[in-house]
Amino acid sequence: MGEELQELLVESLTAALDMREHETGMHSKRVACHTLVLARHCYSDPVLLKQVYWGSLLHDVGKIGVPDAILLKPGQLTETEWEIMRRHPEAGYDLLAPIPFFEAAANIILCHEERFDGSGYPRGLRGDAIPLAARLFAIIDTLDAMTSDRPYRQGLDFDSAKNEIVKMFGSQFDPVADEIFVAEEERLREMVSLTSLE
Repeated sequence: MGEELQELLVESLTAALDMREHETGMHSKRVACHTLVLARHCYSDPVLLKQVYWGSLLHDVGKIGVPDAILLKPGQLTETEWEIMRRHPEAGYDLLAPIPFFEAAANIILCHEERFDGSGYPRGLRGDAIPLAARLFAIIDTLDAMTSDRPYRQGLDFDSAKNEIVKMFGSQFDPVADEIFVAEEERLREMVSLTSLE
């Protein structure tokens, strides 16, 4: 498959997910761009950086298989509903792993809900068992969640979100990723500020 067709496939999958869960597309694009800021500290190969971008962009693609009653539920999920929701990383992986050019991106999708201390899902991976790109993504995903407005709350400013993230250094987040986050703090602050104006 040519590079243009690969890009078209990725964009089409992103659009399909956004059609089901509005705002997902903008969230996905933000976290993909912001994760690349951190990833450039670790990877120089443009092919790997593209995989990081794709994996970040499509991290929630497995939610396509989550029933609307759960995915779009305005209130809190029940434990049974959470069990279904927690299957989305594996569903996304199963969807994309068979595609030959998508292996590294599929692993990011599979591991994007894992936590450095082993408290994440679906496999409860810990430390270096989680792909580095997924560990970088975890910080950015949390930053975006905290700084984005939700129907039930206003997003935090960058400094407040950063302070909350710093409290999770070494537990939820990888110390290596933490150092890169701090090194890129000013650039990320500017990017978050710009996207909040859109």
